[in-house]
This record gives sequence, C-alpha cells and structure tokens, in this order.
Amino acid sequence: MDYKDYYKIMGVSRDADEKEIKMAYRRLARKYHPDINKEANAEDKFKELGEAYEVLKDPKKRKVYDQYDRGGPQGPASHPFGDEFGSGNPNANQQYSYDFFESLFGGAPHFHQQRRQAGADFRGDINISLEEAYQGCVRELQLPGVEGKQGGSKIKVKIPAGVSSLQQIRLAGQGGAAVGGGAPGNLYITIHVDKHPIFDVKDKDIYVTLPIAPWEAALGSTVQVPTLKGKVDLKIPPDSQGGQTLRLKQRGLPGKVPGDQYVILKIVTPRPNTESAKALYKRMAEEMPFNPRETMGV
Repeated sequence: MDYKDYYKIMGVSRDADEKEIKMAYRRLARKYHPDINKEANAEDKFKELGEAYEVLKDPKKRKVYDQYDRGGPQGPASHPFGDEFGSGNPNANQQYSYDFFESLFGGAPHFHQQRRQAGADFRGDINISLEEAYQGCVRELQLPGVEGKQGGSKIKVKIPAGVSSLQQIRLAGQGGAAVGGGAPGNLYITIHVDKHPIFDVKDKDIYVTLPIAPWEAALGSTVQVPTLKGKVDLKIPPDSQGGQTLRLKQRGLPGKVPGDQYVILKIVTPRPNTESAKALYKRMAEEMPFNPRETMGV
C-alpha cells in the first residue's frame, strides 16, 4: 500500500479549514477535469483529488487520517483503527489488496460516482447604444479561459429588440464546467444602454425635447421629429405652449406592449440681430400686449 499525502495533493496546509479545502478542491477540479484537461494523466489526478477531498472534507475521516498520518504508514498488515471505519484485516496471511483509502476506511471512495457539483456561473456586462436596444443586435464575447490555459471560447450573444438597461440575459450552460456529471454553469449578461444625446428612456417610452419657433407654436405647423425608426411628421396644433407634450403612438421601444414617444415642445425665441428684427419685436409688444407672469400676480 502506497502512502498518500492528501494535504499535498490538494495543495493545502495541515491546519487548513473547511473553506480553504473546499476552495482548493474547486480550483483543482476545474483544472484536472477530464472534460477540460486533455493531458494523459488528468483523469488519474482528478480521481486522486476526489479521493483526497472525500477524506479532508469529512471531519470524522480527516481525524482518522490525521492520526494515521502522525503515526506514519503502518502497512496493510493491520488496520490502525480496527473496525470503526473499516473491515480491518481478519486474516493476516491473506494478501491485502485494498489501496490506501480502503486501508483506512474499508471501501473504495464513492465520491466519483455520487458527488455532483454544478459548474460556476459566469457574469458579464455589455454596453449597447439606444439604437441597438431598439433594433436588437448580436455581440461576440470571449469566455474566460480554463485555469492554466490561455484565452477561452468565443460565443455570439443575441440581444433582443426592446431590451432595457440593466436587463439580464441568461445563456444556459455557458458558464463553468461541471464536476462529477453535474450541470454546467450559466452565463448571465447584464445589458447597459448608453445615454443618448437627444432621447431619454423611461421603461419602454422615449422622450425627446423638440425646439419650435414662436410662430410655429402660435399658428400651428407640421414639423419633422426624429424617432428611433427615422424622421416622422408631427402636427403642432395652433396656440401650443412651451412644455406641452405630444404623443407619437408606438414609437417607443418594441415589446409585447410597445412604448410610445413623447415630444416635449420647447419654444425658442429668435435673437433680434438686426434693426428690422428689433422693430418687429416692438410692434409685437404694441399690437399683442401680453403679461406671461399674470398668473403669478406680478
């Protein structure tokens, strides 16, 4: 029977706590998993690692191992702890065929067949423009590489039309590799929609401030308005006021219930840069006496 240093196999000190042992196992299991590591001895190392973890994760088995470890290898002729954890050696003359684990615990380690561990979930972020959120787009992502190897695989992520900022997309099975036949982890992508220079977003609705001239507001007019789908004509009713909001139905972000686009009117007064322009403003003041602060009592 060959003695095995389980602490050395797992790369931890003999006073390592449960958390350190668990972290070491997860790290090395990903490294030596036969589905990931194609080296010739990867499967043997993976099994040896599982055997070590089977013992060190269990306080009772670890205590037995530590007692044996301090006493040094005793050989297979006599089980150092009797029948409490193993079958002992009822016949000293019988050829002893158990391995190191069996010599301590009276049976083969069952970890490889029974313990399953799901792969780790990966998380990432993608920034897109508001136009991409409206139309939908495809982005290519570089997945993290396996420990000890450079890079990782590339996948294409389809971002659906109408996606909202901070919305998550789940890609099943694109996370970390599983251990012991468990399910692979998932990849969660958080979408961040960049701020737009003229549009604001609230849920599925789009807001835009539209500058108009005083005569367009006073007399009414038809003007062009930008939307995420292109320019459209908007009818401004006569006697419109600054701050007034007009709605373009279903011109917001797509969805089961599409959003709308809201147009906020902003009256922009032309600057009187010429003498004739100044005279026009004076004539307006004379012909249309108006106090915009009347409701304030001043």
